[in-house]
Amino acid sequence: MFNRDNLFGGRGQSFPQPPRRDGPPQPQAPSRQPGSQMPQAQRQPDGRFADPYAQQEKSHTGGAMGRSLQLRPAKSPDNTFTFSNICAVSSQDIPPGQDGDTHLLVNGKFVLSARPLAQFPRGQISLNDPQRTWMGVALTDTVDVQAYDPFSQGAQSYLGAMDVEVGFAGRKATDAPYDQDELAKAFTRTFRHQIFAPSQQLLMDYQGIPLRMTIRTVELVDISSLRAPTGGAQQSTDARSRGILTPETVINYFKDAKSPINLKGSNRRPAANSVVRPDFKFEDLGIGGLDKEFSDIFRRAFASRIVPPGLAEKIGIQHVRGILLYGPPGTGKTLIARQIGKMLNAREPKVINGPEVLNKYVGQSEENIRKLFADAEKEQKEKGDDSELHIIIFDELDAVCKQRGSGAGGGTGVGDSVVNQLLSKLDGVEQLNNILLIGMTNRKDMIDEALLRAGRLEVHMEISLPDEHGRQQILTIHTAKMRENGKLAADVDLAELAHLTRNFSGAELMGLVKSSTSFALQRHIKGGSVAALTDDVGDMQIRMEDFLRALEEVHPLFGVSEEDLERAVEGGIIHFSPHIDKILENGRDFVNQVKTGTTPLLSVLLHGPHGSGKTALAAQIAMNSEFPFIRLVRPVDMVGMNEIQKIQHLSKIFTDAYKSPLNVLVLDNIELLVDWVPVGPRFSSAVLAALKGLMDNKPPKGRPLLVMATTSERTVLQQLQLYFKMQIPIPNVSTQQELAHIMQESGAFAGADIERAISDIEQTTGGRSIGVGIQQVQLCIQTAMQVQDRPGRFAEVMSEAIADNAAGA
Repeated sequence: MFNRDNLFGGRGQSFPQPPRRDGPPQPQAPSRQPGSQMPQAQRQPDGRFADPYAQQEKSHTGGAMGRSLQLRPAKSPDNTFTFSNICAVSSQDIPPGQDGDTHLLVNGKFVLSARPLAQFPRGQISLNDPQRTWMGVALTDTVDVQAYDPFSQGAQSYLGAMDVEVGFAGRKATDAPYDQDELAKAFTRTFRHQIFAPSQQLLMDYQGIPLRMTIRTVELVDISSLRAPTGGAQQSTDARSRGILTPETVINYFKDAKSPINLKGSNRRPAANSVVRPDFKFEDLGIGGLDKEFSDIFRRAFASRIVPPGLAEKIGIQHVRGILLYGPPGTGKTLIARQIGKMLNAREPKVINGPEVLNKYVGQSEENIRKLFADAEKEQKEKGDDSELHIIIFDELDAVCKQRGSGAGGGTGVGDSVVNQLLSKLDGVEQLNNILLIGMTNRKDMIDEALLRAGRLEVHMEISLPDEHGRQQILTIHTAKMRENGKLAADVDLAELAHLTRNFSGAELMGLVKSSTSFALQRHIKGGSVAALTDDVGDMQIRMEDFLRALEEVHPLFGVSEEDLERAVEGGIIHFSPHIDKILENGRDFVNQVKTGTTPLLSVLLHGPHGSGKTALAAQIAMNSEFPFIRLVRPVDMVGMNEIQKIQHLSKIFTDAYKSPLNVLVLDNIELLVDWVPVGPRFSSAVLAALKGLMDNKPPKGRPLLVMATTSERTVLQQLQLYFKMQIPIPNVSTQQELAHIMQESGAFAGADIERAISDIEQTTGGRSIGVGIQQVQLCIQTAMQVQDRPGRFAEVMSEAIADNAAGA
């Protein structure tokens, strides 16, 4: 069939003259009878396969050979021609080829296989109904027929794969499902070596039932790609993209929407509409620090969709229909959802913000939800399991899917109706298997519980703050253009910046880069002006100093409250006693105990007299831990709040702590957090109960928490039954040696002045123990620095403090 030297007697000859060639005979293609095997491609030294028809391709170019012939359409002689997609012609009009059949180009657009018959009337060509429909001709028309060279499209003349829509051709039908693999084998046996193109229609008799098939797309490849793994073949819907069907051609079947035919999934071939591109790589998304999250999303939500559908049916795989991405603001939830479309072969995702769903008109909010799923419902009814995946991205999901009965929607019940409508679409009576809803929220606790169960938004993926490696990835992405264009100075150390930006989110890191750019630009603003730039602005470079200055004004929303902590240890820790070293050592042990996961929840109480430095020591232990999340909770932060607001404030702090892999909370003056006052005594039982519950509640797995509290009223906490697992006593300054050490560390006194002050204090107090907190000692030093006689003034105010403390005791 493929010997072009025998197609209608060669080029330039008119019908029906016999073949005539000059010169030496050309090599002929091996003879093939219908159903015979295709000539085997020979492997060349470079590993590729040689085209068995290469010699013929060298001899001929062009699409049609010979002159055209005007023929009149006629009906097929019998069902053999009808169901084999073969046209009958007269052998007197068109001589038979070497293999009997030949290829014809009809009306310059359509290629069919023809079989010359001696008994068929001259001047006619048989065309069955699907063929005439495809070509748009009637029995009363006349068609232009030419010989067609099957290799006119160059090396890519073979079908690597094609998508075929199938349905019943008549009233005869069956409810039994058709095995796609068996159907593909039968198709190849029946139509092997024929040429097919997109939009072509044909009939096939399969198990006694006529089927109508329509070619939707084809992938053209060369002979080597049929047997050797290659890439780059593109689907085409162009009717001019024609290719030869071979035993290696992959045939993907789709259900005709208008036909009740039932197709079983393939057991060995992935779905034709596989949702994930085979060449996809996570780094192509341009998102840093979320490699593990993306891998988990792929495993949970998409892995089942690349399994061959027949195998998925056998093992009962149910596709995930919903994913919930939650976490702190700025961690990349919306960015992930927006970029997911790049990894998929699915249609463009629908993106909607939660508040956009709500509408003031009755029933319109629910209608907006139904519209989101309308396309998916329609396609599933038409194509069944062969439907494409429809992705709906729902940003700010908590805006419309609050707990039912909570009054969301202004008391009108609209919020409840929207939740009900969404629930019914995700997992209602008529389940949709071709949707994936990706919801995003910062407040997972506000979303209705029914929406979070299995079968709905069943995959809950926390997008947490990036670790140090992730922060370096993000900074690399945001500075890529600077680096490519030579605008990033050589002294910029992204690894160091990643270390310094502890607990920064992705959005805050982007803000850091923007701020550093503004500092770099500031160097090129002319003096005395606001917007006039210097001539060398084109040479601007962002330096490490710009990033360090930016760190002073860009702070993380969650995590380390550095200003509060630094204020608590202003001046540093003075090691005036071995007890201070022991306290810090015990603190390190407690930190390691939590860090290693030995104790996921540890509460430590630092108790001692007022002014003994409890808060400073707790803050120093917290900063030494270098945990990503450190928060100092002070009574002053809750001034003006009522009980409910205080409970909500404390609950939010603990909830925020669970968003980080390692966490420290410092509860300063914890007795004041529960509104305790000695007159009465009185306290807030509601706040106390909430604080007890939060401190006793174990954090999520992998999120250990160290709670340190300070108090000057240890006995009060015992009465309130607020217990801690470990306790650290904080002593006052007790001896003259400790006092002398503090004076020396302050730098305000010389050696002789220290001896004089200590001697005066000893004489005034009669050698009594000091018994004063370090804060009081530092205040006395600051007071003495205001006069010329520092030793005398210090001895005076210090003696008064010692006397007052002794009287209070």
